[in-house]
Amino acid sequence: MSTYDWQKSSYSANAGNCVNVAAADDGTIKIQESDEPDTVVTTTPEKLRAFILGVKAGEFDHFVDVETGADAIAPQ
Repeated sequence: MSTYDWQKSSYSANAGNCVNVAAADDGTIKIQESDEPDTVVTTTPEKLRAFILGVKAGEFDHFVDVETGADAIAPQ
């Protein structure tokens, strides 16, 4: 398994539940949840940018109940 230089958001401070991001030598972006370090998602810079822009634009707001912050889609 490769070793990456994981970066944590400055907004996370010392919190335990963080999303970490690393740039791989092959040009891809690696993403992991600090609570699940063995699970790594690989994407491209372009796809990550599109996802972030979609989040900012509210494209995924229907997945969350805005009033309560709870998941709008109940697990099956």
